[in-house]
Amino acid sequence: MDLSQPKLTPKILWLMAISSGLVVANNYYNQPLLGLMAKDFNVSESKISGITMFTQIGYACGLFFLIPLGDMFRRKKIILIDFIFIIGSLLAMAVSPSIELLFPISFIIGFTSVIPQLFIPMAATLAAPEDKPKAVGFVMSGLLIGILGSRVLSGYIGDILGWREMFYIAAILMGVVYLLIYFNLPEIYPNFKGNYKKLMLSLVELFKTDSSLRSAALRGGLSFASLSAFWTPLVFHLEENFHLSDGSASNIAGKFGLVGAFGALAAALMGKVISKFNKNTILVFTALLILLSWIIFYYGGYSYLGLTIGIILIDIGVQSTQITNQSIIFSNHPEAGNRVNTIYMTSYFIGGSLGTFISAYAFEIYNWTGVISVGSFFAIIMLIFHLLSIKR
Repeated sequence: MDLSQPKLTPKILWLMAISSGLVVANNYYNQPLLGLMAKDFNVSESKISGITMFTQIGYACGLFFLIPLGDMFRRKKIILIDFIFIIGSLLAMAVSPSIELLFPISFIIGFTSVIPQLFIPMAATLAAPEDKPKAVGFVMSGLLIGILGSRVLSGYIGDILGWREMFYIAAILMGVVYLLIYFNLPEIYPNFKGNYKKLMLSLVELFKTDSSLRSAALRGGLSFASLSAFWTPLVFHLEENFHLSDGSASNIAGKFGLVGAFGALAAALMGKVISKFNKNTILVFTALLILLSWIIFYYGGYSYLGLTIGIILIDIGVQSTQITNQSIIFSNHPEAGNRVNTIYMTSYFIGGSLGTFISAYAFEIYNWTGVISVGSFFAIIMLIFHLLSIKR
C-alpha cells in the first residue's frame, strides 16, 4: 500500500458505507413506484418499466466512462463534482411533466449515481492486505442496505405522499451526504500515468488478458439479471395477482425490501470468511441458491410467505456472488482497482438492464409464469457457465 495514502480508519469506512447506501438508493427508488407512475401518465406496465431499464443502462455507462477516472484523478474531487449532477437529475425527475422526459432523466440518475463504485476499490486500496475482503464486504453491506432501504422508503413515501415527493426527499439526502464527504473524506491520489484514451484502452487489455476477470464479470451480470427479473415486475404481480391497489402494492413491494436485508448480512459475513473457503465452491453454492429461490417463487409466489422465503434466498445468493467475485478481481489487480471494478460492474448492470427488459415483457404476456422462466433461465446459465469454467 502506498505510504502517502491515508489509513483506513473506522470513521472513513463508516462514511463510505453510509454514503454508498444513500447514493446507490437513487437507482432503486423507482421500482416500487412504477405502478403509481404508470397510473399518473396512463401508460402500460412494459413502457413504464423502461424507467428502471434506463436507470440501469445509465449506471452501466457511468461505470464504464466515469469510474476509471478514479485511477487518473483525485477521487474526492470527482465525487464532489458528480454530486452536483446527482442532485440536479433527482430534482428534474421530481418535476418532469411527461413520461418521455423520465427516460433520459432516469439515465442521468443512473449515470451519476456510481459513486459507491469509487468507494469499494478505495476501501480495498487503503485496507491492510489481510483486511481487504472485510473492508470490501463492509462497504458492500452499506450499499446493499441502501438498495433494500430505498425500496422500503420509496414504497412508503409513494403510498403516503406520492412518487414525485420521493425524488425531492432524495435530492435533500444527497445535499447532506455532499457536506459529510466534503468535510470528512480524505483525498486519494491517483497512480495511473497517461491520458484518458490510454486509460480506457487499458480496460480492453485487462479484459483480454485476465480470464478470471472475464468469468467474474459474466457471473455477476447473469446473477444480477436474475435478481432484476424478480424486482422489476414485483409491484405489478402484487397488483394483479394479490388484488391490491396501486398505492398498497407500492408500499408492500417496498416492505419486501426489508426481507432482503439478509443479503446485506450475507455480504458482511462473506467478507469475513471468504479467505477460509475455496471460491469456486462458494460460487457453485451461491448459483444453486439463486436457482432454488426461483423454484420457491414458482410454487409459492402467490403467497406472502413464498415470496418472503424466495427473496431471502435470492438476495443471499446474489450478494454472496458479488462479494466473492470482487474479492477475486481486487486481489489480482490491486494497482487498477477502479478499472477492474469498472469492467465487472459494467457487465453487472448490463445484465440487470437485460433482466429488467425481458422480465417486463414476459410479465405482460405470460404473467408471473413468464417472470419465473426468465429468472430461472439466467440462474441456470450462470450455474452451467461456472461449472464449465471450473472444468477448464
